Amino acid sequence: MTLEERIEYSKTSIFKAVFPNTTNHYDTLFGGTAMHLMDEVAFITATRFSRQIMVTVSSDRIDFKKPIPAGTIVELIGKVNHVGNTSLKVNVEIYIEQMYAEGRELAVHGDFTFVAIDENKKPVQVIK
Repeated sequence: MTLEERIEYSKTSIFKAVFPNTTNHYDTLFGGTAMHLMDEVAFITATRFSRQIMVTVSSDRIDFKKPIPAGTIVELIGKVNHVGNTSLKVNVEIYIEQMYAEGRELAVHGDFTFVAIDENKKPVQVIK
């Protein structure tokens, strides 16, 4: 499998409904909840790419472009955008969709860096 095919195969998309128990006093999704969901999608993407033990080592810039209101649907999309020797970067985007209307818009995006490790927690090559 080529690197491009592996990247495309590992692309991950998850949908969630934004319920009131995940929102703040402005009725928008907590930033920490958004980051938690993004890290989860990034982890799944990295693991699907490498099929090895992957750990988050950093979250690079996360930009909150639009608030995510309660009562909407969000799609989180993770895609590998850089592959190093023992690490890789995953870009995650969150899109907002109204439940009863067409269209969607980008709300949040950020990058997460992962390292492949062995059973002794030592870095190993991302691609075997």
